[in-house]
Amino acid sequence: MTEGERPTVDAKLAELVGQLADDAREVASAEIGLIKARVTTGVTRVRDAAILFAIAGVLALAALIALLVGLIATLSIYVGPALATAIVCGTVLVIAAILGFLGKGKLASRTPKP
Repeated sequence: MTEGERPTVDAKLAELVGQLADDAREVASAEIGLIKARVTTGVTRVRDAAILFAIAGVLALAALIALLVGLIATLSIYVGPALATAIVCGTVLVIAAILGFLGKGKLASRTPKP
């Protein structure tokens, strides 16, 4: 290689290194865009599922309330409205207390270890 060819080779190598850096930047930018798109899609799916679960919970609660009102109405024929309400509410509160204690027990048994 002659002295005149040396700058041409160095210039070509510098151009290739610059092109490699540009390509690496483009690939990194594309990867970041892909990750953002995946995260956005995942968040949207989770949000939509949460909305559907919330609606299902509200409807289930409405059905439970209707069931309890019907139970009170049915019992009131036999024991009167006040006693029927007391029986149904008392029973529901006992069930709620039992479930609450069971839930508390589950949390207490899972205390984090240092």
